[in-house]
Amino acid sequence: MEASIGGWRTRAYAELTASLATVLGERTAKEFSALRIHTVGDLLRHIPRHYLSGTELTDLSSLMPGELVAVTARVAKLQRYESHTAPGAKARPGRLEATLTDGNGRLSATFFGKSHLLEWWERQLGAGYSGLFVGKVGVFRDQLQMSHPVFVMMDEAGRIVANSEEKERLATLSQGGLVGMYPATAKLPTWKVAECARLALATFTGIEDPWPAWLRDKAAVMELSEAFAAVHQPVNRAQSEAGAKRLIFDEAMATQLTMAYRRADTSARQARPRPRRSGALLDAFEQRLPFALTQGQQQVGEEIFADLAQDTPMQRLLQGEVGSGKTVVALRAMLSVIDAGGQCALLAPTEVLAAQHFQTITTLLGDLGAGRMLGAPEHATDVVLLTGSLSTPAKRSALLRAASGEAGIVIGTHALLSDQVQFAELGLVVIDEQHRFGVEQRAALTSKAEQHPHVLVLTATPIPRSVAMTIFGDLETSTLTEVPAGRAEVSTVVVDAASRPQWVDRAWQRVVEEVNAGRQVFVVAPKIGGQKTGADSKGVVELAKELASGPLAGVGLQVLHGQLPSEEKDQVMADFAAGKTPVLVATTVIEVGVDVPNASMMVVWDADRFGVSQLHQLRGRIGRGEHPGVCLLITSAPAAEPARQRLDAVAATRDGFQLAELDLEQRREGDVLGSAQAGTRSSLRLLRVTEHAEVIAQARELALECVRRDPQANTAGFADAIRFTERLASGDWLDSA
Repeated sequence: MEASIGGWRTRAYAELTASLATVLGERTAKEFSALRIHTVGDLLRHIPRHYLSGTELTDLSSLMPGELVAVTARVAKLQRYESHTAPGAKARPGRLEATLTDGNGRLSATFFGKSHLLEWWERQLGAGYSGLFVGKVGVFRDQLQMSHPVFVMMDEAGRIVANSEEKERLATLSQGGLVGMYPATAKLPTWKVAECARLALATFTGIEDPWPAWLRDKAAVMELSEAFAAVHQPVNRAQSEAGAKRLIFDEAMATQLTMAYRRADTSARQARPRPRRSGALLDAFEQRLPFALTQGQQQVGEEIFADLAQDTPMQRLLQGEVGSGKTVVALRAMLSVIDAGGQCALLAPTEVLAAQHFQTITTLLGDLGAGRMLGAPEHATDVVLLTGSLSTPAKRSALLRAASGEAGIVIGTHALLSDQVQFAELGLVVIDEQHRFGVEQRAALTSKAEQHPHVLVLTATPIPRSVAMTIFGDLETSTLTEVPAGRAEVSTVVVDAASRPQWVDRAWQRVVEEVNAGRQVFVVAPKIGGQKTGADSKGVVELAKELASGPLAGVGLQVLHGQLPSEEKDQVMADFAAGKTPVLVATTVIEVGVDVPNASMMVVWDADRFGVSQLHQLRGRIGRGEHPGVCLLITSAPAAEPARQRLDAVAATRDGFQLAELDLEQRREGDVLGSAQAGTRSSLRLLRVTEHAEVIAQARELALECVRRDPQANTAGFADAIRFTERLASGDWLDSA
C-alpha cells in the first residue's frame, strides 16, 4: 500500500495516531490528558478494568479508601435525617443514608440536601432494589462510605432504568449486555469515557487490519476493528477477553518486531573481527591480577571473546549483581580488542561514575595503562577520561589522544557523543547502566566507527527474563550471579519507627559507633526537602539539620542531592569517596555507581517510599570492602501494609533477581523502548511482562518469522508498527501526538 496520511502506510495507523481532538474536540480531549490519552488509538486501547452485567453484585470487601469506583449493590436500608434549625436561622441540609450491600459487606451512600431532594433520592433508590453506584470511597466513623455517588437503578433483569438524560446515556451503554467500568477521573466518569470510546470506535469501523492474515492466523487473534468493538461493546465476557487478547498481542508483537529488525539490521552489518591474541596486553593483565576470576566471569568472558572474533557486531547485555565483577569482565573484553588493533569507548551516565571507572581501570592496569610513557611495558595502552567539566587544555589533550589512536580506552559521559569526539579505530563500545541511555544515544556512539563496532551493555539491575526479552530484545544476554570472594556480608534490618521509636535512637547510636571505628555511613531519604507530608516525612535537608544538631552532633556530615550545582555534587561525592566525610546524607543520586569500600553502614529514612529494586541498589553501596555491612530500613508503615511487606522481602534476601520479580509485580515496566526506561511512565498500556511472558515469547518467535519472510520490512503493517514503536522510543511522541 502506498504512503497514506502523515507518512503512515496503512489507514489503521493513520487513524490510530490521529489527535483525539479530531474526534472529541479540544476541550474534551484536554481532559483525557490526565489519563495519558492523546490519540484515537490511546483511547481505543483504554479498555475497562472490568465489566458489570447488572445482575452481579460487587464484592464490597475489595474496596479501598481513596479509590474512584463503580459498584453494583443492593439497597438494604434507607434512613432520612432531617435537620433541626432554630427559628430565624438559615435552614441546614438534611441527610439521606443508603446502606448498600453485596449480601455480606456494607457500604454507606450518603446524600445531603433539602427535604424535597432527600424525598426524590429516596424514591429513586428504593429499598430492596439494585443499582450501579459511582463515586469515591471514603471513611466515616471507621465505616466505608461514598458521598453523593452518581447512581442508576436496575430492573430484575439487570437493565438500567433511565429517567434522566445522564441516565439515558448509561442505559444506552448497557444495551450490549455488559457495562464496562473504565479507569476514570473526577472530570471523566466511567460513562463519559465509554461514550467517548464509542465515538472513537465509529472512526475505525471497516478499516483493514494492519497485520497480514497469516500472522493473525498463527497468533490466533481476531481482526483489529473487531477487537476494539469487543472490548468496548461486548455482548459477553468471552468476547471482551478475545478482544483484549488481540490488543495485548499487538503491543507484544510491535515491540518484538522492532527488536527483531534491529537485530537483523545489526547482523547484516560488517564488523572487524577482534580475536583474542596471546602474549599481548590481556595476558599481561591476567598474570598480574591479584585475585582469581570467578567461574561466572570466566564463562561470560569466553562468550564475549567468541562474539568479538566474529565479522558481525557483538550485541551483548551483561547483567550482574552489584559487586559481581562486571567491570573486570568488561576490561578483559576491552584489552582483547586493543590487542587486535582497536580502541574502546566506555559510556557512563554521570561524571562521578565515569571518574570512578577511570580510577578503577587505571588502578587495575597499573603501568599497563601508562601508554607510551618512559618505562611503560611493551604492550601498555593509554586510558583517558572525557567529561563535560574538564578544563579546555585537558579536553583538547583527551580528544587528540582518542583521535590519534594513542588512547586505547576512552571513558566518558554524554560528552563522548559530541561531534568533536573522533576515534582512529573504534572497535568496542561499552555502555554502563543502559537504562540511563536510549537507543539513539547508543547509535550516536557506534556511528563514530568506520565499521560497526562491537557493543557490550552493562547493568547492575537484575532483569527478569520477560523484561529482558522486551527491553533488551535486540541483545544477547549474559548473567553474573556469583560474588567474588572476599566481599563482606550485609545484614538488613527493618526498624519500626512507629511502635519502637527507641530503635531509631539506637540506629543513630550505631552510626556514631561506625564512624568512631573509622568507617563511613550513608543516610538516604526519599526527597530533597520542602513541605512535609507527615510527621516522619523529612527530606535530606531537614534530616541533615536535625542529625547535625542532635544525635550526630560533632560527626562530620555533608548533604548530596540532585538540585545542587554539578561542581558541588562532584566535590561532595569526591570528599566522601576520599574518606574526608564520615556521613553522607543523600537522595538516590548515590543509587548507582558510587564505590566507597570504607562505607559499611546505610540508614534509609522513610524506606517504605522506595521500590524493591531501588532499595536493593542502594544496599549494594555498602559491604564493598572488608568490613561487614549493615542496612537499616526505617519506616512507620504498619506491618500489614504492602509497603512494609516490601521492606520485609528486601530484608529477607540479597537475591536481586528474586527481588526484581517482586518489584515488577508491584510497579510498572517503565518506558520499555525509549530513553525514559526508568520511572512510572510506560509506553505499554495493556501488556504486563509479569503476566504475559507467554505472549511475549510467542511474539518473539513470530517476529523472527516476519523477518525471514520479509527481510526489508516491506509489509505495510510491519513498517508502520516499527515506525510507531520508534516514535514512542524517541521521547517526543507526546509532543507530536
